[in-house]
Amino acid sequence: MHELGIVIQIVKQLENYMDEHDIKKIHTLVLQVGELSGVYPKYIEDVYPIAVEKSKLKDTILKMEITPGLGQCNDCSFNYNLVENNNTCPICSSKEFSIISGKEFLIKEIHAI
Repeated sequence: MHELGIVIQIVKQLENYMDEHDIKKIHTLVLQVGELSGVYPKYIEDVYPIAVEKSKLKDTILKMEITPGLGQCNDCSFNYNLVENNNTCPICSSKEFSIISGKEFLIKEIHAI
């Protein structure tokens, strides 16, 4: 489970950001997680309390937005959800596609007090 390492890095990055910008408290942290990113939102939620336990973010609320894994069929150009369709175009049954979205994993918003 690499999610703990990822969250620890986010905590370090945010603590540095807080110091640089004289922010006393972050109320809410919003992460954007793509379905194709290889990061499991449930695991992030599970390890988050452990990662922030002794940090400046210990009282921060974590919210996540899931970005769908969208692809465009290379044969018929139809856009579709890759996860829901098992990487197969629902129009022409092609398995050849280009990823449009869903590989993202980023800090989307920081709501400071």
